[in-house]
Amino acid sequence: MIAVEQPSEADLDVLHPMLREAYWSPGIPRDTVASACANSLCAVARDEAGTLIGFARAVTDRTVFAWLCDVIVVPGHRGKGIGRGLVRALMMYPEMQTVRRWMLGTADAHGVYAELGFGPLKAPARLMEVIKPAHYAKPAQ
Repeated sequence: MIAVEQPSEADLDVLHPMLREAYWSPGIPRDTVASACANSLCAVARDEAGTLIGFARAVTDRTVFAWLCDVIVVPGHRGKGIGRGLVRALMMYPEMQTVRRWMLGTADAHGVYAELGFGPLKAPARLMEVIKPAHYAKPAQ
């Protein structure tokens, strides 16, 4: 079952170790994950027992812009469309129907997101960024 809702403390117990090891958030502390969730629109996927098996969140004003991030599925449940379902749930959520621009970054799941309408930036020269190393990041090896 997939629902747009905040993760519980038990969900964070499952989610945090996965995000701590993910390429985009190595070493992230649990309290940072909890704060990020509290300040985002989240979607969770659960198995029949109610245990978290997938997660995604959107950093958004719920009006015109959303940054999709932390889409992750528990190993053993991957390849079943859960990640795509999580993203679809966020995109279809009633409060998100006026969002004009959805963005994301991925190293390896372009095909997953292409099926939902995502594609390369049309005007990449218009975008700029500041990247500060995360204070919790593991040192480069």
